Amino acid sequence: METRQRITTLFLDIGGVLLSDGWDRNARKSAAQKFDIDHQEMEERHRINFETYELGKISLDNYLKSVVFYEKRNFNIDDFRKVMYSASKPFPEMLTLFKTLKEKYSLKIAAVSNEGRELNEYRIRKFSLDDIVDSFISSSFVHLRKPDMDIFQMAMDIVQGTASEILYIENQPIFIQNAEQIGIRSILHHNYRDTLVELIGFGLEPFSSDCGLLTEEVTLIT
Repeated sequence: METRQRITTLFLDIGGVLLSDGWDRNARKSAAQKFDIDHQEMEERHRINFETYELGKISLDNYLKSVVFYEKRNFNIDDFRKVMYSASKPFPEMLTLFKTLKEKYSLKIAAVSNEGRELNEYRIRKFSLDDIVDSFISSSFVHLRKPDMDIFQMAMDIVQGTASEILYIENQPIFIQNAEQIGIRSILHHNYRDTLVELIGFGLEPFSSDCGLLTEEVTLIT
């Protein structure tokens, strides 16, 4: 029977796993409606500019000047930035889950995410992500962006871990597939319960059965 190497390190996506996406299509549509902006034109300008912002090559203000404030508005950039930030919401069960696993198994945790600098820094502070995450390999910090496989190699270099010791939790299949090409085991995240069951299958069981872990979930992997 094959024995899996013990997991010592977790790579976590932020948007879609720990928190809501920071600035997704729905958030942009809502902001366009709130400020009475042409949504279609805003989307086209976003498409052209956002990758550059996520790579850390332009500031959030420069992104917004190109996407929203390319003409005179009856609101200011601070007003818009506040609405943009307010779209971020926590996933409390996921935050608690990974905090518990970190403490129980002395795991190293790195966030490997595509996020613009200002938005990323706001989300780290607002939701105290640095209480859980040891290293932030954010696209705007390292100037690499998933699906570029170099970002995973850089993350391994930063945490000083080998692929066989790492488990990556992500909600985008293409990023999972790329990480697996270099030997990183992965969980495609859909929801809390499914991810919890898969984590237990990797030997990372956060709770005993009398502390909230569902009996039927344990049964599935034993």
